[in-house]
Amino acid sequence: MPQTAGGGYARQPDGSVIVALSVPSPQREGSRIRVLVHAANRPQALTRLRNLGLRAVYLRGNSEPPTPDEVTAVLHHPDGVLWRGPTPVAPSGRRVSTSWQPMAALLRPA
Repeated sequence: MPQTAGGGYARQPDGSVIVALSVPSPQREGSRIRVLVHAANRPQALTRLRNLGLRAVYLRGNSEPPTPDEVTAVLHHPDGVLWRGPTPVAPSGRRVSTSWQPMAALLRPA
């Protein structure tokens, strides 16, 4: 069954787009990850994700567009496809920042 992902996109001055999606984590049930893709257009961004194995992901609307920090992260990555897991909470109650990972780290067998 297709999975609708929360996400959105931001058009860049050169005409390309950054697509950000929140999808279920393949590693931990019940958690979600944030995936960023830089591509020439939205359909091509989704095709890149499907080719990497995230086949049942569809972007509906623009409810969660990428933040400026997310845009910077994906533009400075050579592959143009990144992910970050859920932000863990430290015992002190503060959220711990996690870094962006290349897609190969997510798709690597456990």
